[in-house]
Amino acid sequence: MSRTTLPFSSLLRAAAATGVAALTLTACGSGSGTGSTDSGSGSVKVGLITKTDTNPFFVKMKEGAEKAAKENGAQLSTAAGKFDGDNAGQVTAVENMVAAGVKGILITPSDSKAIVPALEKARAKGVMVIALDTPTDPESAVDALFATDNLKAGQLIGEYAKAAMKGKPAKIAALDLAPGVSVGVQRHDGFLKGFGATDKDVVCAQDTGGDQAKGQTAMENCLQKSPDINVVYTINEPAALGAYTALKAKGREKDVLIVSVDGGCTGTQAVKDGKIAATSQQYPLKMAAEGVKAVVSYAKDGKKASGYTDTGVTLITDKAQDAITSKDTVYGLDNCWG
Repeated sequence: MSRTTLPFSSLLRAAAATGVAALTLTACGSGSGTGSTDSGSGSVKVGLITKTDTNPFFVKMKEGAEKAAKENGAQLSTAAGKFDGDNAGQVTAVENMVAAGVKGILITPSDSKAIVPALEKARAKGVMVIALDTPTDPESAVDALFATDNLKAGQLIGEYAKAAMKGKPAKIAALDLAPGVSVGVQRHDGFLKGFGATDKDVVCAQDTGGDQAKGQTAMENCLQKSPDINVVYTINEPAALGAYTALKAKGREKDVLIVSVDGGCTGTQAVKDGKIAATSQQYPLKMAAEGVKAVVSYAKDGKKASGYTDTGVTLITDKAQDAITSKDTVYGLDNCWG
């Protein structure tokens, strides 16, 4: 699935007490699942904390961080929650990394609000904190954000879908993430903006959590409510593939336009196979690599990264539309993750 995650502000703090059981934290030379890069005891220490260590998006993010650490002479320690939404595990990881003397922490927050106190404590001790992919709430809780412009990602597929419909009336289904999750809200709003629509034009909206099985169920529910749906926006490619399965069961897979966001290899292959018309591809490896470089720079000159850095998004499709900038699946598969 995509890396988007539901907020879990009420997670039991007991998870933090399990320490290593709740997360994986490794230093150089470890043989554990998360691994790390060490370029010497005197090198700059950088920490990377992801939501999990199994999601392909975060696996690719870690690869980017490891490569950048080697190229820049840094020592990388990595940690991950035991499951999506493990805020307690991420808090423990932050505390452990600060104690280990990292100069900077790169983090994809599982809970954008609940992680803030731990990050504020780290920053108070001189640690630079950069959010990757998912902003904190408020965004000012970190020094900088390196991420996809999710509003733009949604807008790109909205513009594409509008062009692909060629003036035909649209019956739109939105397979979203969950209420209040920033990534999901931005992509949804961007799609509507690009399509020139509003929520009033959406005939069915369902939350999927970015899960394929839930995406299939959501699409089944929408087809029961509005059998004439002909455009499906999905929060990510697993949800899109779930929608495709439901449509295929009804014999509708060829006459409904599905568009999505993420650009993982499975999703990009689905575009090539004609299951998804187009997707907006993002670049987790670049997020992490740029984050490591920023920490190393901070260690050298004392200047912290600040503000938002857009790490790019590209519309991927093999069915290009006039006046819509896109690249084909050859490019998409060369640059996908997972």
